[in-house]
Amino acid sequence: MTSDWPDLAAAHPELAHIPPALREAVRLTECPARATLFRQGERPKAMYCVLDGEVRLLRRSREGAEVILQRSRGGFFAEASLEAKAYHCDAVAAEDARLLSFPLRSFRQALESDTAFRNAWMALLAREVRRLRARCERLSLHGAEARILHAIESEGAAGMLVLAQSRKAWAAELGLTHEALYRALARLRAAGTLVLDGARLTLRQPGQRL
Repeated sequence: MTSDWPDLAAAHPELAHIPPALREAVRLTECPARATLFRQGERPKAMYCVLDGEVRLLRRSREGAEVILQRSRGGFFAEASLEAKAYHCDAVAAEDARLLSFPLRSFRQALESDTAFRNAWMALLAREVRRLRARCERLSLHGAEARILHAIESEGAAGMLVLAQSRKAWAAELGLTHEALYRALARLRAAGTLVLDGARLTLRQPGQRL
């Protein structure tokens, strides 16, 4: 695993500052679709980073329906478990996934002893807080079009967002049905507000020709 680290860090920048001692402790975990990685109430033993596939953090409603708290298609997830006595939700693979598993004790020791790693971890947490704030703001908006435009403006670059997931999965993340998303995209496209090109969504500026 250590010999592969330059390639892993190139594909996953959040791994660039992992110190050598922690790299030695990491394990590659294969998680088949629908497999449970951990359950609510269990004691945390590892910090996980998704390399491929998708892992969902979820709870169950009183009626037994899944309540999705987070979808992770890359990077660390369940960061709060680092200092928790028990997981507050389940982690389930939505599809076949490959993950890095860092023993929690080794992860904490690395944070305590390596300043560069600690600073990189704090920066990662700060980005996650900003992302979650934007998501909360977006879900408070009324109307599918407003949520779509907010997502492109807050998460895209220069008015363009490239989806890293299916539109159906994106609809769930926006708090919409996939039918409502498709209708809203069609309206924005017909109005000349949005240009759709596969997974790429681009806002058309007033007077701009694309």
